[in-house]
Amino acid sequence: MYNFLANTKRMTVAAMVMALYIVILYVTQGISFGPYQIRIATSLYALAFVYPFLVVPLGLANFIANFLFGGLGFIDMIGGCFVGIITTWLIVQVRQRHYNPWLAALPIWWVPTLCVSAWLSYLLNLPYAVLVSSLAVGQLLPAICGVLLIQALSHRYILKKEF
Repeated sequence: MYNFLANTKRMTVAAMVMALYIVILYVTQGISFGPYQIRIATSLYALAFVYPFLVVPLGLANFIANFLFGGLGFIDMIGGCFVGIITTWLIVQVRQRHYNPWLAALPIWWVPTLCVSAWLSYLLNLPYAVLVSSLAVGQLLPAICGVLLIQALSHRYILKKEF
């Protein structure tokens, strides 16, 4: 049976998280783009641990943010969308398999580092290894912040399947 109220809550939360991602990225865009980036907004990927329905919305938020602020074109927009979806899906897998929430830091840290470096090396004509090393340093802070976000929300809310 269709649960209108639950779906409305999910859509509202998804829209708010997408807007928050875009706003955080706008405020931090000076450090969020280019070969050396600390994308604080990616720490919001950790919200998929608490709200698994955010997998696609967070990918779309990345797409919209790259469209609005990125300036590297279609490859960056599509790539960012897929990186967001893959990263959040892996975080949901950490939850579903009842692993330690600190393991959610690994997808936030390494999926963007390894994948974004691939097309940035092509678009910016820089060596892949250099980009991986710089993005790995930059993504460490969002990964830690993401896990701290999971811990803060896990203490406040009882983790259920969905709304």
